[in-house]
Amino acid sequence: MALEDAKGQIDLAFTRADLKGAAFENTFGGATSFLRRKYTKDLRGVDLVVTGVPFDQAVTNRPGTRFGPRAIREASSLQPYDPPYGWGFDPLEEFAIADYGDLAFDYANVPATPAAITGHIAGILEQGPGTVTLGGDHFITLPILRAYAAKYGPLGVIQFDAHSDLWADDDMDRVDHGTFMYKAVKLGLVDPARSVQIGIRTECGDYLGIQYLDARTCHEKGADWVVSRTREIVGSGPTYVTFDIDALDPAFAPGTGTPVWGGLASWQAAAMLRDLAGINMVGGDVVEVSPPYDTTGATAIAGAHVAYELCCLSLWNKRK
Repeated sequence: MALEDAKGQIDLAFTRADLKGAAFENTFGGATSFLRRKYTKDLRGVDLVVTGVPFDQAVTNRPGTRFGPRAIREASSLQPYDPPYGWGFDPLEEFAIADYGDLAFDYANVPATPAAITGHIAGILEQGPGTVTLGGDHFITLPILRAYAAKYGPLGVIQFDAHSDLWADDDMDRVDHGTFMYKAVKLGLVDPARSVQIGIRTECGDYLGIQYLDARTCHEKGADWVVSRTREIVGSGPTYVTFDIDALDPAFAPGTGTPVWGGLASWQAAAMLRDLAGINMVGGDVVEVSPPYDTTGATAIAGAHVAYELCCLSLWNKRK
């Protein structure tokens, strides 16, 4: 840590002049933004946008993911001192990453929320940068995919999850985090042949053509095999990466709404995300972090690391 910098830095979320560069603000002080990036709606010169969607009214069990974006930002304040381990480049020094803040929406008008999310993401994409979104429950990925598919066409999707989220539901106006992928396929937003679900450990009667690598397969065949198979599936086309924090075993991420035992260890997820470098990732999200169910903060910490890895994945192909 640059101690002299630490003594003079405070509230970099608002005071920093440059969108690039490490941050040495005291971890425990100041206004929290993701990785101490600047809060801004001015996206001129911005390479990547981080934004929050604090929506959790689609859950089937425990709520609380509305507090996820705030907790992930706070947890990320430990990370911007050094380059991310194992990547071989420094995204904070080389790229302009902005925190766009959270989606503004009427919490009491749930039917209007999906369109608000799509419009929020589309407005960012129109200005050029891709997005890494902090959720929120997993429903938010569906309206995000609408915005991305409008720009890129049907997407390949890499979904880290305990659940397939493929419950059959042909009411496209119904808001449910367990049906988002079913609807994304049925609406033509996702190309099943180029999509894969990693870490699954709950039953699904019909995967709609999506490949799945369940948790036991991941454990037995290893991260290298999972990454190799995933690359084969998604190919070189535009790909969206969505990471439900319950892909991790509850031992590593207890603060989530629908925890399932037997999941990925944090080291496995880290290895997979890093080794996916080079895929054509156009956007991503981390969802289902529910701080009220985790007194240690471990789940938000995991969410912050996942979000940073997604930033690295998104920017990898843009390195000079």
